[in-house]
Amino acid sequence: MTTAHAQHSFGQRLPHQEAHDLRTFRSLVASSFVPLRVSSESQRPFAARIASANADDVVFTEVAARPHLVERTSETIADGGSGYYKVSLLLTGSSILVQDGREVVMRPGDLSVYDTSRPYSLLFGEDFRNLIMMFPKDRVDLPIPFTEQLTAVSLGREHRGLAPVVTAFLSQFPAQLTSLDDRVRAKLAHTSLDLIGTLFSSILDADPAQRDPHQLLLQKITAHIELHLGDPALSPNSIAAAHYISTRHLHSLFREADTTVSTWIRERRLDRCRADLLDPVLQDRTVSTIAARWGFTDAAHFSRIFKAAFSVSPSELRRA
Repeated sequence: MTTAHAQHSFGQRLPHQEAHDLRTFRSLVASSFVPLRVSSESQRPFAARIASANADDVVFTEVAARPHLVERTSETIADGGSGYYKVSLLLTGSSILVQDGREVVMRPGDLSVYDTSRPYSLLFGEDFRNLIMMFPKDRVDLPIPFTEQLTAVSLGREHRGLAPVVTAFLSQFPAQLTSLDDRVRAKLAHTSLDLIGTLFSSILDADPAQRDPHQLLLQKITAHIELHLGDPALSPNSIAAAHYISTRHLHSLFREADTTVSTWIRERRLDRCRADLLDPVLQDRTVSTIAARWGFTDAAHFSRIFKAAFSVSPSELRRA
């Protein structure tokens, strides 16, 4: 199935809302994304269509519209909505994305990422169709300073090997979400996040010579943590020893990434547990078995921190 055909199906199968003036479109944008400023200097009557589907806090939105400018400003950031990444797949038309002092012209088939925590602008100079995947930043298993290097670049041009796989997957499955069981939808959402995270990592690995040595070391350490998440003995001491550095140096690396070693391990483990609890293939496994699989040996402690993180207990999540 081609991208164009997939998106045609997407538009047909998902409930969509139409706007025949800029005011209505601004309202639809505000309810679909984060606070944004939308303007247009086109002399043509404005028209747009928005269709959305969501699964496990991952929202897929198709926008088809006439030329306009979208801005995430300091004022709209103050109105809320920080803490998300938006991955954009341009389907038709062209756009210019600006963030963090970088600017890139997007063409059909290009993937780009932008961060709602900082100002950005998107200029669409012609009629276009765009698919946006929006998700909380902590759902990607990379420290935020790493992903900051990827805003306002064409991800497809940076990694032509993997990008077509990600593009094909993202363009084809959103149309099916509304007809699927919640657990299956959650599984697909996790798969899409894994693909995005893999693409990010692959691009960052492509040219290590230009990377800060501290960031390279931190990336090796986070990969080590992912590999050993299920080991209850995983600790700052064991991680430092495995990389021949002091625990003080280890803590310093994570402090530069605005987190701590223990927080990073806990959040990654909780996210893996949440994914397993939602996975229909693992329905026969008990909560304690899943917790133990990811390094939580105390079931009561696991239940407490899980509820604190997700506002729902592991058992309640399953029942829901």
